[in-house]
Amino acid sequence: MKKNNSLIALLFTMLIVLGSKNLYAQEETEVSDEVLIELYKGARVNDVVDGMVTVGYMGVGVMQQEIAPLWRDEETFKHRISGIAVTVRYAPTNRPMHPGADLTKPENYGEYRKWRGMWYSQLAGEPFQEFIKPGTIVVMDNQHDHDAGTTGSKNILEWQIKGAVGLVAEGGVRDLDEIIRQKNPVYMNYNQRGRGERIGRNEVIDVQRPVVVGGCLVYPGDVIVADADGVVVVPRRAAVRVGQIAYMELADDMKGRKSHYEKLGMELDETVQIKEEPAAFFERLGLPVDPNKAQ
Repeated sequence: MKKNNSLIALLFTMLIVLGSKNLYAQEETEVSDEVLIELYKGARVNDVVDGMVTVGYMGVGVMQQEIAPLWRDEETFKHRISGIAVTVRYAPTNRPMHPGADLTKPENYGEYRKWRGMWYSQLAGEPFQEFIKPGTIVVMDNQHDHDAGTTGSKNILEWQIKGAVGLVAEGGVRDLDEIIRQKNPVYMNYNQRGRGERIGRNEVIDVQRPVVVGGCLVYPGDVIVADADGVVVVPRRAAVRVGQIAYMELADDMKGRKSHYEKLGMELDETVQIKEEPAAFFERLGLPVDPNKAQ
C-alpha cells in the first residue's frame, strides 16, 4: 500500500511539474524572425501595448519609464526600433582590481596590458555577437556593474555591421556624444550610464538566457519595440497576434489622423500614409487575415 501511495505521489508531482512547464514555458511560434520583423516594422509602442492588453497581457512587458531613447529624431523617427531580442547579462566582478603588480608604477604598464587583455578575452568579452543578425536588438542586463561603460561608440558600430538595429540597456553605456552623432538607436537609463571600461568592473555571465531590463523579463527571441514612448517587450508566444492587432490599430489611427489633417489644411506626411491595408499585408505574410477570429 505504501508503495502504491508513493507511486501515486510521484505521478502527481510529475503532472504538476509538467503542467507548470507548459504554463510558463516560452513556446516559440512557427513564424520566422523575418516575418515578425516585417510585421513589426514601423510599429508604435502604444499600439503594441494595446495589442498586449487585447490578448490578456495587462501591465506586462512595458519597461520602466527610465528606459528611454538616448536621442530622438523628430523628423524621420530614426530613433524608433523594432526587432528580435539577443540577450546578454553582465554582473559586477568579485575579483581583485589586479592580482599582484602595483599599477601606479610605470614599469608595470606591461602587466596592466596583460591583465586588460585577459579581462576582455576571458571574463568580459562579447560572446553574444555570434547571435547578431539583421533585425537584432541587443538587450543588455548590466545592473550594478561598478560604473562600467559596457558598450561604447566603437563596438556598437560592430554590432550594426552584423545587422543589429539598436540596443536596450539598464545602463552602462559610454561615449554618448559619439553614439548620438552616429545615430545608433540606444534606449537606457541615462542616470545609470557608465564611464569606466569593463576591466576590473564586470564580467559576462549569461548569453541568450532570460534577462531583466527596465523591470521586464526578456527572453531571447522576444520582440522588442521602442520609440519616444518607451520600450515594450512582446513574448514570442504572443508576438503574431499582438503584432497584427498593433498594425490594425496603427492603420486605423492613420486614417483618422489623415481625415483631421485634411480638415485642418495640414500637409500630409508619412505618419498618415498606410503602407498596406491590414488584410492584404497579413495575407502576404502568410498570417490569418483577421487575428481576432478563430482559425
